Amino acid sequence: QVVESCVAAAGYSVGEFAALVFAGALGFAEALYAVKVRAEAMQKASEAAPSGMLSVIGRREANYKFACLEARKHCESLGIENPVCAVSNYLFPDSRVIAGHLQALEFLQENARKYYFTRTKMLPVSGAFHTRLMEPAVEPLAEALKSIEIQKPLVCVYSNVDGRKYMHSKHIQKLLVKQVVSPVMWEQTMHSVYERKQGTEFPYTYEVGPGKQLGAILKKCNLKAWKQYNHVDALEDEEAAET
Repeated sequence: QVVESCVAAAGYSVGEFAALVFAGALGFAEALYAVKVRAEAMQKASEAAPSGMLSVIGRREANYKFACLEARKHCESLGIENPVCAVSNYLFPDSRVIAGHLQALEFLQENARKYYFTRTKMLPVSGAFHTRLMEPAVEPLAEALKSIEIQKPLVCVYSNVDGRKYMHSKHIQKLLVKQVVSPVMWEQTMHSVYERKQGTEFPYTYEVGPGKQLGAILKKCNLKAWKQYNHVDALEDEEAAET
């Protein structure tokens, strides 16, 4: 009943493929193939330069763009050509993920107080995902998606690239490729999904998967919408079905 009455779906980063499968835009096997190509291409891109991702909690005074600019200048002083340091994930009002060359991220950690960062933490990932360091992964994914039949979604699916609804199959193909080198606009997506006229009730929200991180982010973005949030642990449900 919940699935039949669903009006919108969204997925974080690679989770966007799951959202599109749920919405009937992609077949499960085809999506797995695209995800495999994407993962292998992004891993190969990661090996080209020491890079990573830094989770940041900042005060209201924090200027992430300026901090990244100074980090890139620091990299240039070390002899790094065309350094990368940019916001790769917009999570909630005071939280970002910054990705780029490791030297840039180390610089930001060392100068956290200067940039009004209250907390920084390196993420356990192999590269600077959702930045231009992933450009070598663009063509392999684009070629893979050309070989896949993409349908118009049966329910609205919101893109990570701009936080807006996908319009048609070509739009999906284009933005799934662009997503690899673009920041995940998750905070903006949450605002788009839950935009309502004042006084209108918020819908029930279900996070399907082993974690509750997206629920925690929703709470930071929209407390009223979060009150209708539910978590469905797909792994637990699968184990229960087997027993």
